[in-house]
Amino acid sequence: MDRIKRKFLLLAAVFCITTVKIYAQSGNTGKISGKIVDAQTNETIPYASAILTDRKTKAAVRTVQSDLDGNFTIPSLPNGVYTFKASYIGYQTMVRDSISITGALKSINLGTIKMKTGKGNILNEVVVTSQKPTMQLGIDKKVFSVDQSVVSEGGSATDVLQNVPSVQTDMNGGISLRGSNARVLIDGKQSLIGGGDVAQILASIPASSIESIEVITNPSSKYDAEGQTGIINIVLKKNKKLGLNGTVALTAGNRDNYNAATNLAFQNKNVNLYANYSYRYGNRPGSGFNNTIYQAAPRGIGFVNQSNTSNELEKGHNIKLGMDYNLTEKSTVSISGGFNVRNSDEVELLNFDEYTPASAPINLSSRTNTRDRDGNNYDLSLDFVQKLKKKGEELTFNASYATGSNDTYQLFDTDRYFENGAAITPLFFQQRTVRPSDNKNYNIQLDYMLPLTETSRIEAGYRTQFRTSDSRTIADSLINNVYEFSRYLSNDFNSEDYVHAVYLNYQNQIKNFGYQLGLRGEDAALETEMGAYDANRNLNYTPGRVAYRRLYPSIFLTQKLKNEQQLQLSYSRRVNRPRGWDTNPFLDVSDPINQRQGNVNLMPEDVHAFEFSYSRFFKKFSLVSSVYYRQTNDVIQRIRYELEGGVNLTIPQNLTSATNSGVELIGKFDVSKKWNLTSNFNLYHRKIEGVAAFGTTDVDGLTYNANITNNFTLPYNITLQLRADYRSNEVTAQGTFKAMYGFDAGAKMDLMNKKASLSFNIRNLFNTRKFQMEYDTRNAQANTGSFIEFSRMRAGNMGSLTFSYRFGKTDFSQKKRKVQEAPRSDEESF
Repeated sequence: MDRIKRKFLLLAAVFCITTVKIYAQSGNTGKISGKIVDAQTNETIPYASAILTDRKTKAAVRTVQSDLDGNFTIPSLPNGVYTFKASYIGYQTMVRDSISITGALKSINLGTIKMKTGKGNILNEVVVTSQKPTMQLGIDKKVFSVDQSVVSEGGSATDVLQNVPSVQTDMNGGISLRGSNARVLIDGKQSLIGGGDVAQILASIPASSIESIEVITNPSSKYDAEGQTGIINIVLKKNKKLGLNGTVALTAGNRDNYNAATNLAFQNKNVNLYANYSYRYGNRPGSGFNNTIYQAAPRGIGFVNQSNTSNELEKGHNIKLGMDYNLTEKSTVSISGGFNVRNSDEVELLNFDEYTPASAPINLSSRTNTRDRDGNNYDLSLDFVQKLKKKGEELTFNASYATGSNDTYQLFDTDRYFENGAAITPLFFQQRTVRPSDNKNYNIQLDYMLPLTETSRIEAGYRTQFRTSDSRTIADSLINNVYEFSRYLSNDFNSEDYVHAVYLNYQNQIKNFGYQLGLRGEDAALETEMGAYDANRNLNYTPGRVAYRRLYPSIFLTQKLKNEQQLQLSYSRRVNRPRGWDTNPFLDVSDPINQRQGNVNLMPEDVHAFEFSYSRFFKKFSLVSSVYYRQTNDVIQRIRYELEGGVNLTIPQNLTSATNSGVELIGKFDVSKKWNLTSNFNLYHRKIEGVAAFGTTDVDGLTYNANITNNFTLPYNITLQLRADYRSNEVTAQGTFKAMYGFDAGAKMDLMNKKASLSFNIRNLFNTRKFQMEYDTRNAQANTGSFIEFSRMRAGNMGSLTFSYRFGKTDFSQKKRKVQEAPRSDEESF
């Protein structure tokens, strides 16, 4: 582990030395500037890439990004002839050839560059689609281009997110951002795959179906207030090219893992049609242990050793259809729909051994846990955009509906062959659990944007979300060869929750200083109905309700400085609502001594987030740094209780508060013409206040995580990608996540004039990613509690081979146009 730490310190040193070296470069005096906007809306496009290459050698000279107003400047250029490109995800790349910097002409302004998702506006002669940058950096938003992630190809959305700076995944597929919960959306909406379970959603979406990942660390009041640390939006592929075109991708991997995806689309002046289909067949093996040492030796048990091996097979089909139609020049209607059907079969073999404090065996047994999950869901969405009379004035409307079912069948087969300290004739026990569930989501949203002046505007909107969930659990046990109903493990749980929201944002720019003030008001409630069975198998329902009204203000202050520098200070209030099994009272007994249960009385977390960011773009280096502080009231933590007989029960509870404060650095380096890298380092301090009623005390600790992705351009159109990540120890209310690290590698070759590609990668190359935890609830004075050591490994090293092919026409022919370039006398040369 020390060796890994030394490697990361060495990388940090290289990071600093390279920064100083690049910053020291000077002596060039030419400058190219301009402004990048959307051709249809005339809205500025922040963080678009402005790329300059040497026209003769094709070597990259410099890449910068546009600011919040779409403006960019490429300074410090030597005399020469260049090619300019403007690119942004979802838009066609704009190209201007033969731009000359001479002694007489040192400052060139390209004017307003209008980027289109359709035909495109041609600066000189041609419009081409160039390779997207791996990461587009902004102060509060990062866009990760999935098709540039070679190590993710052939995997799922979970594998993609492992490569995104600031994002971490856990052993169950859960997602965190800067160490805390984030809101995960699919195309800006909540998905119902797996009943809305994030892990199931991500596991069912192939990486080849994803266009990009958007990470917003401190969203404004325009966005949904949910998510402790912000929003992670997974953008699925949608046609952005003219004409008839499509792609096909096929993947085969070890352990019988297979993916297939195809996209077919057509677009002309008035209509855009697209259809996507993907299939995923994935095996996820696992292994681990869970050992417990008791303080008081309940029932004479000093410690319990558990070991397990498992394999989960996931099969799923995803279909998405859509149409955008221009009713008039200013009116566009969009209709889209998606369908998902999936099946998951998991078999876990669990050895369960109890010993006395002197290591004498008491009870020895083995259990086979079988879980089968089947589900399907579909969603429909209607969008309408109306541009009004005033330039930039716009009204948008969205109505969407989603419904889905998720049925789970679990079977526990237990063989006991050593009981009460003696060997016995093997005893067999069996328990069954059936859990059907149905979910529905409704969403209506209306947004209005009104420019007041050239530098100021107002945004306002209304949104209603309504969700329902019906879930029933039926359990029985085999006793004397007869299945008997278990009313203690059976229940009926129904919930309805809604959020009505209105927001208002005001934005203005005064020279180089910009500010945005926002306020979002939400009326939210979660209504539950918990049904418990009595001795006569009758359901008796207990209603519950958690309701609250809150205001969520947001403030953003931005100051642009010289030399491509920018500062931003922001504050926002957010909420983190409990989801999934956290609120369901269903008792999960798949592990005999480590059981878990939801808490229907959970309150939502109240989050106050502050962030100060600084960005700078050098010739070959871009840096975005952030200092942040986040206080979470009513923080949700999973608390372990020791029940009679040594059984540990985990229930989520609201503690008083927790704080996270840290610093994050994200850098992009162009080390050479054939080598670039993206690096992320996040260091933060976490403090959680204890609650005596739950048996917890104040805990705090320092945590850091880092990752680095290297891209190498090799001969024969080959791209090599190497990635490494490390996460240090992290404290929880009752324990500690242990450190973890891993390596990924991949290579990609372009074929057939770049219409096809062949890639190979290995994720978790050295099989080092292990999720390990320690829980310590021992109290020597009270002679209670236990020490638990947990380790789990999923999938191991995974290799895959992917073949992709692109076909069809990608654009319509355009007439050539010439744009005159002229220097601006009021600009300063440097």
